[in-house]
Amino acid sequence: MLSNKNLTSYKPIELASQLSIVLTEQIASKNLTVQELVALGRQPYTNWVGKMTEEDIEKTKKAIEVTHISDLKNKRCFELSDGQLQKVLIARAIAQDTPFIMLDEPTTHLDVYHKAYILKLLKRLSFETKKTILFSTHEIDFAIQLCDKMIVMNKSGFEFGRPKELIQCRAFSSLFPEDLILFDNESGRYKVRN
Repeated sequence: MLSNKNLTSYKPIELASQLSIVLTEQIASKNLTVQELVALGRQPYTNWVGKMTEEDIEKTKKAIEVTHISDLKNKRCFELSDGQLQKVLIARAIAQDTPFIMLDEPTTHLDVYHKAYILKLLKRLSFETKKTILFSTHEIDFAIQLCDKMIVMNKSGFEFGRPKELIQCRAFSSLFPEDLILFDNESGRYKVRN
């Protein structure tokens, strides 16, 4: 269900105006410039030849600005680092201008600094753009610090709530066998068992 409507009842173009998705798979052509790739987010709104209106151009420009990638806009995607490319893909989702953005493992293949950077960027964007941003992640320690609400999935089901509530109900303690790591409720972090 999306906005109280079954996903299967949406026409593809209608769904593309409601939901943006950022996947972990490689983009089809890394020869595009950053600006061209971000502009592809406007595809659901352009005519059959892809002609952009002033509004499309403005939304593309705003997405580039809000994700702080203006210095990259003329670079080709093959020239970007993994972290830079991830910001560009997020900018494309922002340009698509949907109320919901979903990301699959947005921090995959990034070093620890860029993992934190991307997750902080998503938090800032959700606040600034008033969009609902939902992402899957294995970066539990970062998610606890940065997410408003979390769904913690385990073998027996799931828990949903604010990170503090999930810590109190011990949702994180049941995720992994305790022979190697333990979740410390006081610090809100995982610790390696000595």
